[in-house]
Amino acid sequence: MQFSERTLGELHCRVVDTVADGETPRAVAVYCHGFGASGTDLVPVAAELCQQAPDLIGQIRFVFPEAPLSLDELGMPGARAWWHLDIAKLNAAIEQGEFRDLRNDLPAGLPEARNLLMGLVAAIQDEWKTPSQRLVLGGFSQGSMLVTDVALRLPEPPAALNIWSGTLLCEQEWTRLAGERGHLSVVQSHGHADPILPFAAAEWLRDLLSDAGLDVDFLEFSGVHTIPTEALVRTAVLLKAISNAAD
Repeated sequence: MQFSERTLGELHCRVVDTVADGETPRAVAVYCHGFGASGTDLVPVAAELCQQAPDLIGQIRFVFPEAPLSLDELGMPGARAWWHLDIAKLNAAIEQGEFRDLRNDLPAGLPEARNLLMGLVAAIQDEWKTPSQRLVLGGFSQGSMLVTDVALRLPEPPAALNIWSGTLLCEQEWTRLAGERGHLSVVQSHGHADPILPFAAAEWLRDLLSDAGLDVDFLEFSGVHTIPTEALVRTAVLLKAISNAAD
């Protein structure tokens, strides 16, 4: 696998390529990190997915965009965010075990982050000649909220959506968009003991997507705010199917 850094659209990205120079990948997977992580946080996922499905090697290109906002001034050197959060409020909610119901939230900064990710998708499709049926969008935590929003809005649906420890935002709008989306395969995972984004809210998101006709493979696990191995296993199976189905 080859590693490189470059700008796609307006986002700085790490690219992990399993295909040889000059060859066209059969699928491109874009994965967005969560709030407070660095731009390299999810890069190891590429090797882990290929370990789960070795046939992906030679077929897929992974793209890991870095969120646009720096959190250095908040005492978090190297940390990035897709949009800002009230960290004091978040920490207090975690300490008090408060249920975080974000269904009606439209975070300030989400529209800007959406435009940046859509620009990245357009750059991938233009430069690498990647049709929608070969494109996968995924993310963890805040990154998964962003890719869900974008996957529901793109002119054509991507091949698949990976939601790792995400939650439901913009319920009314997402319900409308999901109803108009058409077929979309989704791998979603969430821990019962997640102290940051409650499991029940993940179920709300699952039900919203399923009720709209999307094909949701929902993995619940006993852990916290993380990506379990089984989620990578299911994601690798899905990526392999997309790669094999590509024309």
